[in-house]
Amino acid sequence: MSRLIDEISDDIIVISDEVSCEYEITSILKKHPTDTVVFTNVKDCDMNIISGICNTRDKIARSIGTSVDKITENIINATNNPTRIDCVRNFDEVYCNNVDADLSKIPVLKHYPRDKGKYITAGIVIARDPDSGVTNASIHRMLVNSDDELGIRIVPRQLYTYYKRAEELGKPLEVAIAIGLSPSTLLASTTSISINDSELEVANTFKDGNLSLVRCENVDIEAPECEILLEGEILPNVRRSEGPFVDLTDTYDKIRDEPVIKLSRMHFKDNPYYHAILPAGNEHKLLQGLPQEPRIYNSVKNTLPTVKNVVLTEGGCCWLHAVVSIRKQTEGDAKNVMMAALSAHPSLKHCVVVDDDIDIFDPVDVEYAIATRVKGDDDIFIIPKARGSSLDPVAEIDGTTTKIGVDATKSFHNLDDYERVSFTLDDEF
Repeated sequence: MSRLIDEISDDIIVISDEVSCEYEITSILKKHPTDTVVFTNVKDCDMNIISGICNTRDKIARSIGTSVDKITENIINATNNPTRIDCVRNFDEVYCNNVDADLSKIPVLKHYPRDKGKYITAGIVIARDPDSGVTNASIHRMLVNSDDELGIRIVPRQLYTYYKRAEELGKPLEVAIAIGLSPSTLLASTTSISINDSELEVANTFKDGNLSLVRCENVDIEAPECEILLEGEILPNVRRSEGPFVDLTDTYDKIRDEPVIKLSRMHFKDNPYYHAILPAGNEHKLLQGLPQEPRIYNSVKNTLPTVKNVVLTEGGCCWLHAVVSIRKQTEGDAKNVMMAALSAHPSLKHCVVVDDDIDIFDPVDVEYAIATRVKGDDDIFIIPKARGSSLDPVAEIDGTTTKIGVDATKSFHNLDDYERVSFTLDDEF
């Protein structure tokens, strides 16, 4: 049995009928937005496919040993307290299949008709800073260009910095690509930490110091143990067309010229599970957006120490909409919190601030706060021509948009009018 499957305690839906990697699996996954689904009979491939291991907050919470309302707290703790990794094994101790890279042996999906091609969506790219040697792990979409070549979408963060530095030196950047990882390691790879820190050490904190690394064969990298491990290098001064591809907002991202990875070796376990993340599905949204919640929380806490929690909502693609829970101390607190939140996560478009009696994970409760505690001319403020997200279809080409803050907190002037009778029912009887 796969170690990946062993780590997942959810009921798993197993599809044993033959399925195609082109569109059919996407269609099935869309019918199971919060389920973990395994496909054991993939057309023209001997590998299994798994999807949905991180598509609910509850699954992510359990993977790091906490509850949904404590996820942000646990992420902050892990990023502040990374754990050194001691367990490193050689590739041939872990993998029984060690061959030249051949992507035709992997069941990579083509999700939608207008996609550029087949995309790896759950691949964690591990690379070293060419100067300091610090290791970075980050998740990227990767387009299959050929059996041994991938196009990779890189935005200006750590991996981009490493790549550009290697390019300045006239060298390729060595990389390993890990596919089929535990939910906690996936979560760690998406966290926002200093360029001098390692996401893999954050993952090791989540795993209580039990993360195991694998020493690669052809590249000088130690990657987390996974189902499928690819080795290669990002070529300097080579770009190829990448996109269209469906992004967070369930709309097509733009076509760009992006860097290219040339693969050399491939390692995989016996009967491996290829992890496929459905573009614009809950797993995609949560893994990309949830690690931004601590950034917002920390910024708001500097403004108001009595902040309780932050959530980037699934309805807002876990990217564009936030709800912030506070224990208000003065009438102006909510306005200051809105400004702090909108600044902390530049892609954030709408921010609602609520009192701590509102369950921010319940959209009905949040709507109740908006319905009963908002007076439009006093409690809504609008910021035109602000930097937003390029993923927002209504934004300008450079991401410029209009941002909105909503103060859905109770006014101190008439607190008794906001008493929620259902909250006091148990006290009455």
